[in-house]
Amino acid sequence: MRLWSLHPRHLDRAGLIAEWREALLAQAVIAGRTKGYRHHPQLSRFSAADDPLKSIGALLGGIRDEAAARGYRFDGSKILAGSPEVPLIPVTQGQLDFEWIHLGEKLARRSPADADRWQQTRPTAHPLFAVVDGPIEPWERP
Repeated sequence: MRLWSLHPRHLDRAGLIAEWREALLAQAVIAGRTKGYRHHPQLSRFSAADDPLKSIGALLGGIRDEAAARGYRFDGSKILAGSPEVPLIPVTQGQLDFEWIHLGEKLARRSPADADRWQQTRPTAHPLFAVVDGPIEPWERP
């Protein structure tokens, strides 16, 4: 499961679709609708949030908005508790940098045009996250 801290605008088509599906799976785990993935390390930042379901809903909302901007129709009714008014979740600059490099490697393999675009941009975080100084997050498995 990869729940990107990066803004969904950086993802290619395949990455955006995968992010949507994996965030929906994360939402199901947080909502107690599945037994698998309950201890997945990337879910710890959502579990620690004031309202985990609203936080994962905000992540999904950002993905849905990016998809709509590209002309895709992701079914927003699948978001159980969407709210743009949730406290930001901190993410370290080291984590963002790690994900940026990881994304660049993926794009180089599967989407050369997006890899070219990636090389000409700088990483930004999903609107749910506030970037703070620090190394790679402890839940990341490099």
